[in-house]
Amino acid sequence: MSDALITDSHCHLDFPDFDESRPEIVARAVEAGVHRMVTICTKLRNEPNVRAIAETYAPVFYAAGTHPMSAAEEPLASVEDLVALARHPKFVAIGESGLDYHYTAESADIQKKSLAVHIKAAQETQLPLIIHARDADADMAEILVSNFKTRAYPCVMHCFSSGAELAKAALDCGFYLSMSGIAAFPKSKELRDIFASAPLDRVLVETDSPYLAPPPYRGKRNEPSYTVHTAQVGAEVFGLDYEDFAAATEANFDRLFAKAAAWAEAA
Repeated sequence: MSDALITDSHCHLDFPDFDESRPEIVARAVEAGVHRMVTICTKLRNEPNVRAIAETYAPVFYAAGTHPMSAAEEPLASVEDLVALARHPKFVAIGESGLDYHYTAESADIQKKSLAVHIKAAQETQLPLIIHARDADADMAEILVSNFKTRAYPCVMHCFSSGAELAKAALDCGFYLSMSGIAAFPKSKELRDIFASAPLDRVLVETDSPYLAPPPYRGKRNEPSYTVHTAQVGAEVFGLDYEDFAAATEANFDRLFAKAAAWAEAA
């Protein structure tokens, strides 16, 4: 096993899938070389639970927002609420927010209102905005780019699996693309080609666990330790040794998630 360290930039450690074995899950990740994890709160009413996980486990940081698929059922977040949450030392990003027209196209209007709040919070705090985009490429690009032109903000396209045009729009703003287990699926050649054409200094890796486990665990519960399998595919995509790809994604994470990097240095 490589001694290279990597970061799972997006997971959901508060989900009930992990309730019976959370300490073991975190320990397995660290043992595998995944020395940091960002766990994502998708409904703000769950933020205290997610914060508690970050406070309990030294390698874990967190973000909070309203997932687009929950936007119609959850109270609309306020910029003030998100900015207040961001004062916590281990709160390192805004979101996830975004647009999902695959399952929840009927709530597009409220998704856009929610997204606007999250963008403003990212502009205010300059913490990275975590974007979920599915079957909404045109609207997603227009909203992200127009707001960026108004006031710049950092951003990552989490679990990127959209088209080349949205990738270009995001990259042109200086945003990052995060590679999940989807990129490691055998049939994802088109997606791997999009990553291969992206600058290496704009790529992150993640699990989105408990979902989207990469081979050889596809179809099973995903967990942060499996980040290494996606990173191995990422190394192949860029024609690099695993250690070099890991080092690149670490530098990228530190640059984008500067608050997490600074906390680790201070710890």
